[in-house]
Amino acid sequence: MMDRNFDDLAERFAQNIYGTLKGRIRQVILWEELEAILATLPKTALSILDAGGGIGQISAGLAQRGHRITLCDVSEQMLIRAKQHAQERGVESQMTFIQTPAQDVGRQLDSPVDVVLFHAVLEWIAEPEKTLAALFDTLSPGGVLSLMFYNVHGLTLQNLTLGNFGYLKAHMKKRKKKTLSPDYPRDPAEVELWLRNLGFEIESKAGIRVFSDLIRDLPPSANGEEGIIEMERRYSRQEPFMSLGRYIHVTARKPVRKDEL
Repeated sequence: MMDRNFDDLAERFAQNIYGTLKGRIRQVILWEELEAILATLPKTALSILDAGGGIGQISAGLAQRGHRITLCDVSEQMLIRAKQHAQERGVESQMTFIQTPAQDVGRQLDSPVDVVLFHAVLEWIAEPEKTLAALFDTLSPGGVLSLMFYNVHGLTLQNLTLGNFGYLKAHMKKRKKKTLSPDYPRDPAEVELWLRNLGFEIESKAGIRVFSDLIRDLPPSANGEEGIIEMERRYSRQEPFMSLGRYIHVTARKPVRKDEL
């Protein structure tokens, strides 16, 4: 098993992930989660690692707020786009770009960071526990991991509604390698177990795209895309909808030991 490098799909990734309603929903919920995280941290310029950061939409927005960003990605093409995006947003001087896998980035950091963003990467890597352990080590005591991953339950629900029973019986194994469908959809319970075993304290969870992927046509009562986003926000943190989100976001904190107080 190998980690996914998006050099061959960078342009398609940028268009399909960020230039759609799906992308807007993802950004809205993620920003709400990040606002809650930032509210718990010192009101100063924070050191933030965007691990597997892609084109850096979220981290560029955080840089605009005065925070210092290190963005790493294994893909050279993604880093080229991330630098261009940072230039367009006027924050290139506040961002450092490193071509390296997320599990190796700690070797290139001068000091621990306050926040780690790890968004939509866990489902592409072959050794998730080792990578999460490496990211745990990059965090300062009291630092926070913002983790978003592709949810196997959301994928299962969609295939049930589409009648893709053969695909489900084949354990949803991909037939094509060069697609944007993740290689390793994750079970939230398993991910939470990994985090707790590493020593993280899980503080909150949210579902991202809890229902909108199942809608074929926007109903008149939706009031367009804004109505869909409003309902996604309403149900993103309510069970059972949260656990059926296409993605799950988890906020997890590295505890402060008594000898570090």
